[in-house]
This record gives sequence, structure tokens and C-alpha cells, in this order.
Amino acid sequence: MTDSPCIKLCRIDPVSDLCLGCWRRLDEIAAWGTMTPEARRAVMAELPARMADPANAPKDQTIRRRAISTV
Repeated sequence: MTDSPCIKLCRIDPVSDLCLGCWRRLDEIAAWGTMTPEARRAVMAELPARMADPANAPKDQTIRRRAISTV
């Protein structure tokens, strides 16, 4: 079974719908429990690129400060 990327820092960016803790989309978080191991691995493989993409940076400055302060 593929472990969850959740780090218990759930902050959803209202523009991108990405969690700033695990970088999954809301639909991926909701479906995680029913996803196949292959689907989970596919999501996990996308996460590093999502984190590195400046377009995914938090749009809400309050969320941005909180996300940066936890790194």
C-alpha cells in the first residue's frame, strides 16, 4: 500500500485547490482511501513538480506566510 503524503498541515489554497502540506488536490485527498495503489503512486509522482512550480505558490498571503514558516 502507498503511504499518504499527508503531513497533518492541511492548508488549502483557495485558488489552486492544492493542499500546501501535501500538494494534493481536494479531489485527490477525498478519493485517496479508494484509489488503487497505481493511482496513488501516480499522484505521488506528480507532487515534486507541483511543489516546484511557481504557479502553485499560495495566492493568499496569510496561507503563504504560514506555509513558508513551517518549512
